[in-house]
Amino acid sequence: MTDALPRDLLFLVHELAHSLRVRFDQHARRHGMTRAQWAILIHLDRNPGLTQKELAHLVEVEPMTVARLVDRLEAPGYVERRPDPGDRRVWRLHLTPAARPVLAEIEEVRATLRDILFDGFAPAAIATTEATLHEMKDRLASDPRIIEQPAAAGA
Repeated sequence: MTDALPRDLLFLVHELAHSLRVRFDQHARRHGMTRAQWAILIHLDRNPGLTQKELAHLVEVEPMTVARLVDRLEAPGYVERRPDPGDRRVWRLHLTPAARPVLAEIEEVRATLRDILFDGFAPAAIATTEATLHEMKDRLASDPRIIEQPAAAGA
């Protein structure tokens, strides 16, 4: 069977990202969780004390979605909300010790995926690829030529 879609770099990057999301989804589901919950745990491990609003921005979902995800992570005791000392309307999110085994599992999955993706590549090639992808991401984030436009009235 031939692929009807062009195999250009943009499409390849999209396919790779999709494949990674699918693999993470599969592993997270095996543990009764979602990839989004795993992402929240990773972000809170790297940045303890984030607010739900800050976390929503990082995981690119609405604050109400983060609130529901945090509720699900709070129930088994992986995350706790603590009051912000400077603003009683704000809650800061922190991992609990119970999250450590889950983070270890996430890291095992990440290590396996790194092995699959990078096995046989020279460290210099990996470093160049990483630097190139970071540069592409930065350019896309800062270039105003393609931005979301509001839908035209009556369209």
